[in-house]
Amino acid sequence: MEFLASDTWVFTWIILPALIFFARILDQSIGTMRLIFLSKGMKHIAPFLGFFEVIIWLLAIGQIMQHLDNWLCYVAYGSGFAMGNFIGITLEERLSIGTSIIRVILSSQSPELISALKSQDFGLTILDADGAKGKVKILFSIMRRKDIPIFLNTLHEYHPTAFYTIEDVKAAKEGVFKHVRQQSLFDGLGSILKKGK
Repeated sequence: MEFLASDTWVFTWIILPALIFFARILDQSIGTMRLIFLSKGMKHIAPFLGFFEVIIWLLAIGQIMQHLDNWLCYVAYGSGFAMGNFIGITLEERLSIGTSIIRVILSSQSPELISALKSQDFGLTILDADGAKGKVKILFSIMRRKDIPIFLNTLHEYHPTAFYTIEDVKAAKEGVFKHVRQQSLFDGLGSILKKGK
């Protein structure tokens, strides 16, 4: 195992940059998740993630400072940062944590759509409004992000040309929500791992 020694070219030009690359992926993925959790008001998870993010970052930057003449370490550091951002955002999308509001503007009456959404336990607020081309109906629904695909499938089935917008909601209290089993963060991670197989 002499090639693993820190003074060999294999360690300097292959193993060390690879370690820095993967450390940056890990710390940046954690950092991206931490920022997303903070933006959603999940202030108890963020410090826990921040602790591991900083420890991993210190290990990576410490290795770079010891090998300032190794340009491949800089490339590995930057590449790991970019990949870590991508992986962190992808993880958050798959976890679908948080609440969103959907606004749907219908150009015509659609009682079947409204009935179908209500039968699926979506809470709806319906308003009459004036649009650019005449009278419209506006539907508002606040839901867990995990339920958005179900809502959109129903919307496309009954009203495929409907205009809609989706936004994140930092907090919501009371209201009517689709009944689902409460999942922990670890349940969400388990479902991501199953999808990946």
